[in-house]
Amino acid sequence: MTASHAVPLATPVLTIAGGDSTFPVRRVYCVGRNYVEHIREMKEGDERDPPFFFQKPSDAVVANGAELAYPPCTDDFQHEIELVVAIGGGGIDIPVGAALDHVFGYAVGIDMTRRDRQREMRERMLPWEMGKSFDASAPCGPLHPVGRVGHVGRGAITLSVNGELRQKGDFAQMIWNVPEIVANLSTQYELKAGDLIFTGTPAGVGPVVPGDSLEGAIEGLGTIHFTIGSRKS
Repeated sequence: MTASHAVPLATPVLTIAGGDSTFPVRRVYCVGRNYVEHIREMKEGDERDPPFFFQKPSDAVVANGAELAYPPCTDDFQHEIELVVAIGGGGIDIPVGAALDHVFGYAVGIDMTRRDRQREMRERMLPWEMGKSFDASAPCGPLHPVGRVGHVGRGAITLSVNGELRQKGDFAQMIWNVPEIVANLSTQYELKAGDLIFTGTPAGVGPVVPGDSLEGAIEGLGTIHFTIGSRKS
């Protein structure tokens, strides 16, 4: 394809709850190991270690109600329910006390993971991209603006598969809270409007297979629903 015939890429967007507006997605950051019980179930890391950050491509974001194809290169496709923070105003070296001023809103998200590939990369001391940063790996529900829901500091967070409860926690259990996450991330990257931050998952992660129906919920932020489709060839 020549430059004169290049097709502009569409910017991924999320719907904003309560209206017809959308939120263009710039980058997707994820916090690793931010719930003690999840660290214990995964048997990795020191509970005293600070969480770390990795990224997913922005076009990994898929909207509520989608069918996700079972991805290639895995036999252990797993769910991780997470609170998602949407950045509305950018900055670098943001103080903790000012961090919430940069938050546009919140959503329910799921960090889908090729767990076998993640473990393989970890054992080989290689980056996690093959396990974390693949197509359609970041389902996300509608964004709820701070002006409507306020800043969330605690609330039940759950995920069910085929009606069976798999994950249950409260995001007050996060090792790092939202202001601390935003402030710390801003020391490594200049945050800008359109950034999403997946804030980590509670215990109970597990595999899904084609045909499974998932429902994630966060108190005050509604639910996210999607199904697992056939294996992607």
